[in-house]
Amino acid sequence: MGRVPMHAAMAMLYFRKGAKVQNLIHNLKYNGRTDVGVLLGNMLGERLKASVLYESVDLIVPVPLHRKKYKHRGYNQCSFIAEGIAEKMEIAFSEEILLRNHATESQTKKSRYNRYENMQDVFKVNDQASIVGKHILLVDDVITTGATLEACANELLNSGAAKVSIAALAFAE
Repeated sequence: MGRVPMHAAMAMLYFRKGAKVQNLIHNLKYNGRTDVGVLLGNMLGERLKASVLYESVDLIVPVPLHRKKYKHRGYNQCSFIAEGIAEKMEIAFSEEILLRNHATESQTKKSRYNRYENMQDVFKVNDQASIVGKHILLVDDVITTGATLEACANELLNSGAAKVSIAALAFAE
């Protein structure tokens, strides 16, 4: 991170291999436990709502999956987290604003620089009019290097968003 201006950023949990947080997120991501996403999103939303940094958020946008991965998994885990946050903050969320227009390889085994390179020109704003001049809250499940969030934030800001903040369930080492 650091190459894109963020208004605010926070992660609620610490992600470590073999720990309970990994188990929770893997249940959400790979085992169809979308209820875990909404519940954790509610918890994250409570924290965000209590912070002055997030009081001007106009719209919540989950990090999108490419349509092939969405079709394979059947859902976007970040959308359920965003739904939980939206409930607590009483702010709309939309899965339709930001699209992933290129499929990318898994980031998990890539270096920091390769993650950044892998994310260039991957995202596209679908409905520019709905974000112009707005404070967008971008939601992800786990932050590692921040390359995905950086690419999303750049696209949102270049398409007219006034501010972008981020929130994630967890931060990984």
